[in-house]
Amino acid sequence: MTEHREDTRHREHSDAFDPAGSTASTGFPVAPGIDPEALRRRALDALLSARERTALLTDSVDDGELTAQHSPLMSPLVWDLAHIGNQEEQWLLRAVGGREALRPEIDGLYNAFEHSRASRPSLPLLAPAEARTYASDVRGRALDLLEGTPLHEGGRPLERAGFAFGMIAQHEQQHDETMLITHQLRAGPAALTAPAPPPPVGAEALGDDVLIPGGPFTMGTSTEPWALDNERPAHRRDVPAFHLDTSPVTCGAYLRFIEDGGYRNERWWAPEGWAMVREHDLTAPLFWRREAGQWLRQRFGVTEPAPEDEPVLHVSWYEADAYARWAGRRLPTESEWEKAARHDPASGRSRRYPWGDEDPTPERANLGQRHLRPARSGAYPAGRSPAGAGQLIGDVWEWTSSDFLPYPGFVAFPYREYSEVFFGPGHKVLRGGSFAVGEVACRGTFRNWDLPVRRQIFSGFRTARSA
Repeated sequence: MTEHREDTRHREHSDAFDPAGSTASTGFPVAPGIDPEALRRRALDALLSARERTALLTDSVDDGELTAQHSPLMSPLVWDLAHIGNQEEQWLLRAVGGREALRPEIDGLYNAFEHSRASRPSLPLLAPAEARTYASDVRGRALDLLEGTPLHEGGRPLERAGFAFGMIAQHEQQHDETMLITHQLRAGPAALTAPAPPPPVGAEALGDDVLIPGGPFTMGTSTEPWALDNERPAHRRDVPAFHLDTSPVTCGAYLRFIEDGGYRNERWWAPEGWAMVREHDLTAPLFWRREAGQWLRQRFGVTEPAPEDEPVLHVSWYEADAYARWAGRRLPTESEWEKAARHDPASGRSRRYPWGDEDPTPERANLGQRHLRPARSGAYPAGRSPAGAGQLIGDVWEWTSSDFLPYPGFVAFPYREYSEVFFGPGHKVLRGGSFAVGEVACRGTFRNWDLPVRRQIFSGFRTARSA
């Protein structure tokens, strides 16, 4: 497997607390009538679940692997571990709790904007045992703080509806996903195991695509308590009718593109994508290789035949766009994707998820590293949208055709560097989450973004066509 050595400035948040530069006084409205104690329990569960996953990702390898850099695209795992603790200290203990800094001297080491990923192994990072102790100490103090912090609607913006606690739980889950990418890039035998996803049920009755009726719908949110700034505010979008794949594009479908010379035919590619193919001699998705007449892929230390009925993974935006052109289709816009995932034609309202407003469950979506792979096409019938599109949440991040731009009325909160500095034509939007995404960091309004060359992320796609 030849790693695609892209620009190592991977999309990453700068989470350093800057009270002078933040917009913490602005805050966001939340849905009325939210029970503060229910939110406190939800925050506790989200924090504990994230830390359990962090421990699994870091305890499954030895200290040498924790401190090694397995790819210049990624940080050493020990950097992520201490960074998680440092951001929790800055935003919860200092910003919410008003506590004195525990380790102010390390703030710069764990500021994502100060040091590129490729340079982090050369920094005087905390050793594994010290990083674990620091993160554990911060967590114990944060849980005490959660118990005594008022979460009512009229409180301080960071505290209102437990926003800061939800933000930190999401931040840790996002870094857990990043660390899982590092596990995928590392050499050697598998360090992680998980059961296979459930088989498809009733998939034979699904068509190739579904019609999404035209008309307006509500995009984004103004009431989701822990939604991040780029998901806000709710606003109306008018989307013409279109057809959308019922499931993400599978490895088998993508193999037909490969075998038809897709990587050798310039006509399917955007100019920058074709330049990428030529420069890196690309012939297939990342982690694929051809051997003895079949295509194999590497998945967390295991080599296996590329499964034809499973969504394709580790493709860049350029590859997704080229496939769609080859297939006579296109990538959906971000607003098309969200309408397909959230709009309920019967009521005219936008749901939190394709199946309704209830939180994800193992029967509805493949999330949280539960299976270490996407489910086969047609799985999770309980998670389908009213129109019949499935696997919109979980399994693979789905590239859209849209640039990452602010919604009308956008306000940065609680700091500009989470979203605002990335707005523009350089980044493309991905939606829906993947099997690697924690439930707290995945909803129908959640927006991910990355450079169109990225392939190490757990990215796939589905295609659309105008009606």
